[in-house]
Amino acid sequence: MDIAERIDALEQIEEIKTLKYRYWRACDAKDPQGFRDAFVSSGARIDYGRLGSFDDVEPMAQIFEQVALHTVDGKHVIFDMHHGMHPDITLTGQHTATGRWTLRFRQVNLLENTETVSTGEYRDEYVIEDGRWKTSTCSFTETWSMTRPLDPAATVSEGTFGSIG
Repeated sequence: MDIAERIDALEQIEEIKTLKYRYWRACDAKDPQGFRDAFVSSGARIDYGRLGSFDDVEPMAQIFEQVALHTVDGKHVIFDMHHGMHPDITLTGQHTATGRWTLRFRQVNLLENTETVSTGEYRDEYVIEDGRWKTSTCSFTETWSMTRPLDPAATVSEGTFGSIG
């Protein structure tokens, strides 16, 4: 590989990293369109374990909307925090790649008054669609999870959510 090819490969890998970071940011920002935009327009294979397996992004996006946008008395009741790390991206062709990531996840659920902390591994496949990297396959395997009741003295303050655009 000459220097120009090496630079191009590094740029492609950085674009894939940015795609995944935007996906997690959309999840935390309660941004359904940003969530959808991370995936191919049709036929994305998604396996999120206990959340389900899907042959397209839309059914998972609908679940995301129901959970992330759920409100009681005008206030959100589910708060997520996704921290992705340890990217391992391999370009497998001119328009294809694979990726592995570790996720640290935290959720506050005011409906059940619980906090969940978990970690797991993503295994993704990416393709270029309309000139941009998109996720074509996304599989998440949980490594461990802990759920505990919120302390009665805990105060949860809602900030601002919206498009990551």
